[in-house]
Amino acid sequence: MSHFSASTFAEMTDGKNQDELTRLAEDALRAQPGCETARVPVVTALPQAQIGRNWEIPNVVLGDSLISDVDRAVMSVHRRLGRKFHLV
Repeated sequence: MSHFSASTFAEMTDGKNQDELTRLAEDALRAQPGCETARVPVVTALPQAQIGRNWEIPNVVLGDSLISDVDRAVMSVHRRLGRKFHLV
């Protein structure tokens, strides 16, 4: 059990609007090996989530990328960016 409250977590992360966070997620995804052509159309808020890792990458356009590469990359990108940013 974490000793951080929900509000403490939000204070530790930078708030980004949907467009900013989508752009960050797409740039991070495309930087992953084999995902250069993948595209993140949008990130969305998780239902009933208030702060913290309150967003998800629901869909990715694969382009020429393999789905296995994209699946791995999406999990890595969300975990990494979720420590830095929250959706406002």
